[in-house]
This record gives sequence, C-alpha cells and structure tokens, in this order.
Amino acid sequence: MDSITFDKFEQVDIRIGTVTFAEVPEWSHWVMKLKVDFGPEIGEKQCFSGIMKFYKPEDIVGKQFPFIVNLEPRKMGPEKEVSEAMMIMAAPGDELPESEAEETPPVLFQLQDKVPNGTKVR
Repeated sequence: MDSITFDKFEQVDIRIGTVTFAEVPEWSHWVMKLKVDFGPEIGEKQCFSGIMKFYKPEDIVGKQFPFIVNLEPRKMGPEKEVSEAMMIMAAPGDELPESEAEETPPVLFQLQDKVPNGTKVR
C-alpha cells in the first residue's frame, strides 16, 4: 500500500448526508442511484453506489451515511448520468477469492446519533 501525505488526506472532504431518494436504474445490474442532502452549504448531490445486490432503496432512504463530496464527477450508465459523490463503506471480502468476495455484502457505516447534513468527518 502506498502512503500519502497528511496534506493530501486533508484534501478529501468527507461529509455526512441523508439519502432522500434511492432507485435502481433500468440499465443497472449493480449500482443504485441516490440523491443525498448535504445541507445548505453543499446542497443535494447525486451518487451511484454499488450496493444494489445487497440492499433495497427502502433500506437506506432517510438514513445518514458518510460520503466523499469533492471527487471529480463521473459519468455512469448509458445515459451518462453524473455521480457527484462516493458513499464510504467497509468492503469485507477483499481477502477472499473473487467469486466469494462478490457475494459478501458491504457494511454501511451508520451514525449512532443524527447530525446536521453536511457535517464534516475528521
């Protein structure tokens, strides 16, 4: 694993957001499309997350999760929709053979207490 400087780490903007909408796009076999409220400073962002195989939209709507909000936008799917953030989760199974790892659900980080949308993670 390569090391990064503390200065580079400080460039990563991790914020708490509430998922306000979630759906599985017709074209998707893996990702779920999310709308996430990051509060008045950042507003709402669209995010695609590879959790569809293990979670349903109703499992995550209304819940808060950490996201990286300052990644360069990435186009997704045949309609080239923009993903503007990245959901942070634990990905157990990386040490397993690929066939087993694909069957291991990611663990979503949930807060013990509700915080204002847009709260920075440090």
